Amino acid sequence: MSGNVSSLGSSQINAQLTAVQARLQKPITQLQTQAATEKTSISAWGAIQGTVASLSSALAGIKDISSINNRSATSSATTVATATASNTAQAGKYNLTNITLAKQQEIYSAPQTSASASLGAGGSLTIALKSGKTEKIAIGSGSATLNGITQAINKLGGGVKASIIGGTAGARLVLQSSATGGSQSFTVSGTGGLSKFSYAGTGSTSTGSGHFTLAQAASSATLNINGVPVTNASNSITSAIAGVSISLAASGNTQISVGSSPGGIAAVVGTVATNLNAAIAAIAKQTAYVPASSANASSASSAKAGPLLGNFAASDLSTQLLTAVTGAAASGVTSNNIGLTVSSTGAVSFNSGTFATAYALNPTGVSKLISQIYQSLSTVTTSAIGSGSSGSKKGFIGAQTTSLQNEITSLNSEATQISKNNNNELQILIQQYTQAETAATAASTTQAYLSIFTGASSGTTSKG
Repeated sequence: MSGNVSSLGSSQINAQLTAVQARLQKPITQLQTQAATEKTSISAWGAIQGTVASLSSALAGIKDISSINNRSATSSATTVATATASNTAQAGKYNLTNITLAKQQEIYSAPQTSASASLGAGGSLTIALKSGKTEKIAIGSGSATLNGITQAINKLGGGVKASIIGGTAGARLVLQSSATGGSQSFTVSGTGGLSKFSYAGTGSTSTGSGHFTLAQAASSATLNINGVPVTNASNSITSAIAGVSISLAASGNTQISVGSSPGGIAAVVGTVATNLNAAIAAIAKQTAYVPASSANASSASSAKAGPLLGNFAASDLSTQLLTAVTGAAASGVTSNNIGLTVSSTGAVSFNSGTFATAYALNPTGVSKLISQIYQSLSTVTTSAIGSGSSGSKKGFIGAQTTSLQNEITSLNSEATQISKNNNNELQILIQQYTQAETAATAASTTQAYLSIFTGASSGTTSKG
């Protein structure tokens, strides 16, 4: 028996231990593989959830069709005036004639040696606006230059702004009202070393008044709209025509045309279509099956399956999203009629030209159809991803991922327990092998002594 024990060497023991370890590791590897599969499924659901969330955000754009601007305004002479229209604007044509632009008052001083040359002693400038407001700027002797005056006036940020224009004659101080309109005229009174900078407000363009020359008088914009006289302090007119904003650019005449425009609605519907198509594509990718290819050795590939292949919840989500579009109809208008179509492969597309035609023929019917599509898609997306500002109400995708995560936790826990049991079993086995090897070593030693003893006895007998 001792010979059988001693025949089991250390290398054989290590080989057998390795084989036992591999056998014990097999169920752990199976559990780890299953957990990795579940993690892949969670990632797949995450990809789908992201696209569905984007679709849900895009749906907000068509939630209230009545709030989307469906009016446009065009000008026959955009160099004279441009316009925009809101939903409240009445369709029609508006003739703008005898346009004169609103202007700022502008005056300029006599030329000085340079912008940085000292003007002598300091002083103050008092600017009196026609509105009754008075602004006073004190200038010390160290800042008594055109640059110093300009900086002090602009720092005040009041009803007048300053600049400097240089030329061969020297540098001139230019004062300009901050806004246009007849009420924006002003006078200037200088004291001390700045007494040379005064303007009493009399005279006309290119005529002097005190030490300033009037370059441009303040005036309001004037025009006739369909023959009705209109005066406005600025060149942006927002209250003359309800729902229409007009921007005057030059004197002259133009016609503003206000009409129905589906551009705003088409844009948001197009955004929904794009995000819907992305969601459908994401689901298709995660549930796809790609058969093996063996066309040639260089391009051959094995069959591939998406992580959610055969998952009913994922496939049903795709079906519901598509049905929300293909099954929609209102007032004799269908999704196809407005350019929202689904191909045989499930791809969603949108044709804005078809939409514009349909909207022109039946704006009410198109609006009702879009509202119906919104309600259907909103119901599907809410069911999938939940609702609430922070997802307080979990959707079925969240439930799926939570279930998968719980399963992963359970698998990991089971693998950990098996690993502990395996380690205990291995320790016992190692101990047994160690004891056996010790016993084998002892038996071998005993056998060696016996051989010596037996050999010695045989030699003595033969001599006798």
